[in-house]
Amino acid sequence: MAASVICRRTLVICDIFKKISTHKTPHSAATAASYLNGLLLQTASYNPRPLNRNLKDPYIPDKNSDETPEWQKTSKYDNKLYGRYGSASGINPASLWPSHAELDKIIAEENEWQPRLEVMLNNIAAREKEEAEKRLAKEKLIAANMEKMPKMIADWRKEKREAKQKVKEEKARRDKLLAEARERFGYALDPRSPKFLEMVAEIEKEEKKKRKLMKRRLREEQAGVPFTPPVSSNLDSKKT
Repeated sequence: MAASVICRRTLVICDIFKKISTHKTPHSAATAASYLNGLLLQTASYNPRPLNRNLKDPYIPDKNSDETPEWQKTSKYDNKLYGRYGSASGINPASLWPSHAELDKIIAEENEWQPRLEVMLNNIAAREKEEAEKRLAKEKLIAANMEKMPKMIADWRKEKREAKQKVKEEKARRDKLLAEARERFGYALDPRSPKFLEMVAEIEKEEKKKRKLMKRRLREEQAGVPFTPPVSSNLDSKKT
């Protein structure tokens, strides 16, 4: 601590000498000289507090005692004792050196946190290469998606048109069924009523039968067999 204070004040003194050499006026030179004298007196009278080291009767903890704290039985505390009392601590300096396992751990930590310049450059090159590959892959994906964009937009618009057309057809079919129910029963029916649902099921059954007959007629015409008309359905008999 004393050495650091003296070094700092020495630097201040050197700075003052430089300022004195640059100033040419007598007043400024006298002011700087008086300040320098005061600083020199203050530095000379500095008396740092001595270190609390009792070399005659140092405190050496008994590691075999149960009353000794555990932290005073560690090798770290032995280092502290030897650094404070030296050979008076009764500690063998050779025991303060790290073991082979500790040395391996220290070397591994240094290699991880303080790698060599060559290793650092290789790591930087590998990271830059990985980032470049990721950026290139991302750019390729964006380019591929941009090529697909017109088709994706066209498909989306087609789906929207088909969905709108389907809703329109469903609404027209529902209106047609409601009109047919009103014509058949003479009054408007609730689409959720059993009568209306029964009528819809019957109509769907008839439409399915008609589609089958159309397919059969096409097959018979292609085979050259004369078409035999079917028997009138129940729905037609009801209408007549």
